[in-house]
Amino acid sequence: MEAIFSIDSYIGKGIALYSLQAIRYLLFAGAAWLLFYRIYKSQWLHKKIQERFPKPKAVLTEIKYSFLSLVIFSFTGIGVYWATEMGWTQVYPEAGQYGWLYYGVSIILCIVLHDTYFYWTHRLMHVKWIFPYVHKVHHYSHNPSPWAAFSFHPLEAIIEAGILPLIVLIMPVHISALLIFLLYMTAMNVMGHLGFELFPKGFVRHWLGGWYNTSTHHNMHHRFTKCNYGLYFNLWDRVMGTNHAKYHETFENVASKEREKAAEVTPSPVRSE
Repeated sequence: MEAIFSIDSYIGKGIALYSLQAIRYLLFAGAAWLLFYRIYKSQWLHKKIQERFPKPKAVLTEIKYSFLSLVIFSFTGIGVYWATEMGWTQVYPEAGQYGWLYYGVSIILCIVLHDTYFYWTHRLMHVKWIFPYVHKVHHYSHNPSPWAAFSFHPLEAIIEAGILPLIVLIMPVHISALLIFLLYMTAMNVMGHLGFELFPKGFVRHWLGGWYNTSTHHNMHHRFTKCNYGLYFNLWDRVMGTNHAKYHETFENVASKEREKAAEVTPSPVRSE
């Protein structure tokens, strides 16, 4: 029995991987929740994208589905580990094997590839006959909290996890570069579901800032559904014309609010949807 659950067994590795992913989720989503929804709630109230706060029941639903998604992610990780042992992936053992310049570039390539992968799979999941069976769970969160970062139906979790085997099959990558990419992904996913706007006014109209998505961008996707499909960058939404017509206006309205005026323009923080 000990051998079955040892760290050297696949079951043991699966348990360890799930635990690490749960810690990552709790650290990122939990920190965001504590800072913006508890400790500094009143200080950031003027930057709340939607006036109301999510109900406790909705938050619990997000957490439940997120922990379920981590099971899928763990199976995917074990699959990648097994495939690497079999020599089927391009994961390489020494971080400097391809040079440190490529090491840095590989992280950027992971992010860019994921952004493209996410946009098109996301649009596919919004196809009318697919949406109810795959993506509807994520849209239970009309007014998402940071806990919604991994709140997926199991079928969507499989699709979301698909980026990892795709990366290791098509490009050389070191395991530490993958870990950095996954940490970045988690941080940006939590930010997208934060419910508060962190970027300053004028950011989306800046020649560079306008190419990066904001919390407002993804929050509007949850609110209006048929728009703003992008993840990190505002590239594919621009190319395909899927940005919400009032995205820039909505962002500026939120980002321009001053803290001392929050009481005049924002309802009481105790209200929930």
